[in-house]
Amino acid sequence: MIQVTAFKWVPSFAQGSVRDIRVRWALEEAGLGYDDRLIGFEDQSSPAYRALQPFGQVPAYSDGKVQMFESGAIVLWIAQHSAELMPADEAGRAMVMTWLFAAMNSVEPFVAELAGIDFFNADKAWAKARRPEAEAALRERLGDLQQALGNRPWFANDRFSAADILMTHVLRDLRHTDILAIFPRLASYVARAEARPAFKRALADQLRPFREHEAVQPPPV
Repeated sequence: MIQVTAFKWVPSFAQGSVRDIRVRWALEEAGLGYDDRLIGFEDQSSPAYRALQPFGQVPAYSDGKVQMFESGAIVLWIAQHSAELMPADEAGRAMVMTWLFAAMNSVEPFVAELAGIDFFNADKAWAKARRPEAEAALRERLGDLQQALGNRPWFANDRFSAADILMTHVLRDLRHTDILAIFPRLASYVARAEARPAFKRALADQLRPFREHEAVQPPPV
């Protein structure tokens, strides 16, 4: 049985953003069952868990044949064995891989910088000074991304693929802002992806333990 590690609980701003949702979604699209192994923050630095994930993050993945970490690599692994997430022809596969890495390398750093400022450093002087430049750079990159998408429904080969799992997850991390409203084709793209039944199942499965463990969390400092 496939096993995916995930957190028992995270603060509200991170719920729906933790990267195990990428793997859950890919497995749902591929029609593969899995078990989630829930860990607490106290488990992240344990030798046993670091043997699975050297940085103490989630997800870690095992399927009886391979053991992996890094959500992008795991999604690509799943996709390589799923016609739902990766086409059979070489050109099609190459395009999916191209856009999958574009999501992580060409788009996510811009989104992550803004999110890091807003969620963890908003009251700091350096963050207040940096934020306008970070948002301007992000908007420029999103403009390029929207132009690349054009009027197509998905980024690779006009069909949903593993690349859209990564790209949608990255763009969802802007939902605490109204930035995507400036880019209507990207906003529609995210809404289209979020409407997929597999995404809804993956999101519900990630959120369920957060609700169950909410009452036992310590109050915020």
